[in-house]
Amino acid sequence: MNDKVELNAEVFIDIPFHDVDLMRVAWHGHYAKYMEIARSALLDKIDYNYPQMEESGYVWPVIDMRVRYAHPLRFMQKVKVIATLVEWENRLKIAYLFEDTESGKRLTKAYTVQVAVDMENHEMLYVSPNILFRKLGFLDE
Repeated sequence: MNDKVELNAEVFIDIPFHDVDLMRVAWHGHYAKYMEIARSALLDKIDYNYPQMEESGYVWPVIDMRVRYAHPLRFMQKVKVIATLVEWENRLKIAYLFEDTESGKRLTKAYTVQVAVDMENHEMLYVSPNILFRKLGFLDE
């Protein structure tokens, strides 16, 4: 791996009341929101978040998302979400780890897969565009 790029990012989330159900457990659909927050922090680190993606002529829709809910997220719990870029040659695969900040206990594991789509012709690319490799430091500007 190239030393020019740090391939992970951490965000901290306090589980708010409006995200929980009657049992004070975060609704499963909110996990996607928490992953999006962590993914955006990761993409900011390589200066290729959604505005830069569009500017480069590509959109990167999520085509697959898997979540393993090992332990629930609870109201007022402080959670660390770590997003790690694990694949980029043909797609962006980002792994997520949710941890309780107090105990360090693993709560949830997940991943998302995104593919590049050319904004001009709406065709999916089977190899990531060179702009991504430049942002990752594998190609010169």
